[in-house]
Amino acid sequence: MTHWETCPAVERIPGRVSGVWVFAGTRIPLLALYENLARGATIKEFVEWFPGVDEQQVRAVLEHEAKALRVPVAR
Repeated sequence: MTHWETCPAVERIPGRVSGVWVFAGTRIPLLALYENLARGATIKEFVEWFPGVDEQQVRAVLEHEAKALRVPVAR
């Protein structure tokens, strides 16, 4: 499970966008990024389609997720 609290590119505000994780300063959920990438969109296309999100934020999210996948979960 990814701990998004440590990623400055995202935020979650209770009562806003149903409390889901969004790109900081926007109402664009992280799920939109993953859905678009899964359908073949590029990062460049994503930032064009979703004004308010920049490439640096997208890369920070992807790097954060990749880092989380490399860390073993304590049991």
